[in-house]
This record gives sequence, structure tokens and C-alpha cells, in this order.
Amino acid sequence: MRFEISGTVMQTVEVDLNPGETIYSQTATMAWMNDAVRMHTNTGGGLFAGLKRSLTGGSFFVTDFTAEGRPGHIAFAPRFPGTILARTLAPGEALICRKETFLCAEKSVTLELAWQQRIGSGFFGGAGFILQKVTGPGTVFLDLSGEVVTKRLAPGERLLVHAGHVGVHEPTVGFDIQMVPGFRNILFGGEGLFLASLTGPGEVHLQSMPILNLAEEIARYLPGGEPQNGNAIGAGLAAAGVAGILGSILGSEG
Repeated sequence: MRFEISGTVMQTVEVDLNPGETIYSQTATMAWMNDAVRMHTNTGGGLFAGLKRSLTGGSFFVTDFTAEGRPGHIAFAPRFPGTILARTLAPGEALICRKETFLCAEKSVTLELAWQQRIGSGFFGGAGFILQKVTGPGTVFLDLSGEVVTKRLAPGERLLVHAGHVGVHEPTVGFDIQMVPGFRNILFGGEGLFLASLTGPGEVHLQSMPILNLAEEIARYLPGGEPQNGNAIGAGLAAAGVAGILGSILGSEG
């Protein structure tokens, strides 16, 4: 398998498959393919596997794309502006990802759910209790919002991050939450009550533009309101409305 990532803010990944090779994706991410590629949509391991995948923000079904008889060519595209992160995982090597981060992968890569181990992180860490986990061997393609900044944390090194900017991290990285210090910072700083606390060792991939931030900015220009920073209900309603508008603009399905 060979691949090439192209584009800037709306990237695509094009994959060349040798005869017999398979790559799989969640539904509604394939952009184009040649006629040597055959599709097979399935639950990816049965009913329970599909349900667990749905809990992570993924689709109940996955689609296998296999090159039959001759080399195949296929391309995948995310639904929102961002960066495609390609990682080749060794056997047993894993990454923990935010919901809806998985784009596609070689068939040998396992996609499953992962749980936040700490109650506070699940409630206030911005990603919820349920995350995605991908395990090698094989190459996986992950979809992060905006540009990607990679940090390598030394043992015991701590990084405080606005929770929405945490995209992918290695399982060795500790994830917790910390209250923003100072009463005025909480009221007027615009960062909310909590920050994510990431502790090394391990690698962290940060995303520069969480989708919710984009939705809030676009919502400023919609009739009838401007969501207040930190208002989860208002932001959620705005994000729902903006999702429909973005879907029609970007041509996403569903």
C-alpha cells in the first residue's frame, strides 16, 4: 500500500492498493476510486462491535475497499477543514483519539472504544468518557481539526491545554483536568472552568481549530443570537444549526 496526502485546509488522502489489499473506513468518507476497487459494507465484527463504534462517534457500519485483480486507487476526505494525520503502528502499538477522529486504516488496524479512567476527566475534559482507540499493526489515517501541533512530553512533564484542542495522544500520557486558577480568570478569561492536564511520557497531537469553536464563530452571523463562551446549551444548539449549514456548503452526506 502507498499513499499521498494532498491539500491544505481541505485535505484528501489517496491510497494505491496492490491486488488483494484492503483498507476500511467509516461510512460517507470515500471521495473517489477506480473500478478495480470493490466495496463491502459490514458491521466490522458483528452487532456489538457496531454498537461500540457508534458510542465513539463513529458509524455503526464500516466499509471495506479491496483491490481485485489489478491495482486499486481510492481517496478519502474528511467532512470538515483540518489535517489528516498518518501513523504507521507497530504490532500492539496504540493511540487514543477524540470521538470522530478515525478516517480510514489498513484492515490489520483495530478500531475500538476507550474509556476515560477518571470521572473528572470524563465530565469536564471536553471529550466525554468514551474515546476512540486504534491499535496496530498497520497504517491509520486520523482526521484532526485545523492544523496539527505535535508535542513530545518527557516523563513527568505537564502541559495544560484547552480541552477542545486535545486531538490524539499515546496511552502512556496521563489525561486529567485542572481548574483554571483565579476568580477573574474563570469569569472573564473565556477559557471556562477547567483545562486538560496532560502528563508525559508520550506524544500528543494538538488540533488548532476545534469544530465547536468554528461553529460558534459562524453562529455569530446567524439570525437571532450569538452563543456565549462556556454556555454548553447555547453552543450545542448553535453547533446543531451550523452543522446543517456546513453540511450543505461542504457537500457532506447525512
